[in-house]
Amino acid sequence: MFHVNPNPGAEIHHTDPFAVPTGQRSPARRLRGRLAAPVTLWTAPGPAGLTVSSTLVAEGEPDRLLGLVDPEADLWPAIEEAGRFAVAPLGPSHRQLADRFAGLFPSPGGLFATDAWTDTPYGPVPADAGSWAGCRLDTAREYGWALLVEATIETVEIVTDTPPLLHHRGRYHQLP
Repeated sequence: MFHVNPNPGAEIHHTDPFAVPTGQRSPARRLRGRLAAPVTLWTAPGPAGLTVSSTLVAEGEPDRLLGLVDPEADLWPAIEEAGRFAVAPLGPSHRQLADRFAGLFPSPGGLFATDAWTDTPYGPVPADAGSWAGCRLDTAREYGWALLVEATIETVEIVTDTPPLLHHRGRYHQLP
């Protein structure tokens, strides 16, 4: 016999039992958490993918893209081998997809098993992505605990004007 909780959504803990105590938290991490960031999906042939919220586009001749990625993620070896990757800004409807590629949501059958995908030479992109960029890897180097990836933007596809999914203070948000 087991007990069924009559109050769905009830809390087990009032606070995160694994959270670092307030006085011991990194000031830089706390600052980063207060900066709103776009949520993007980076993919590479293979396929491999990762949710990345530290992406920056620098206009110029040529246009460039910078981002911080986890060097231990499956995405990095795929980018390194292919020398190219795709970046798609995600919208509010992509919250579950973002969590799946961040390793926060289960992905039975693999990361690309669900949803509709458009194959590109740079990697698969969500079929309902409003836009995406195809990038050629220029260089990468350790930067803090991440890899700073520098790339040249070779192609940009703008399909629709989709509102952005934002990451702020550990949660997703959307513009009003």
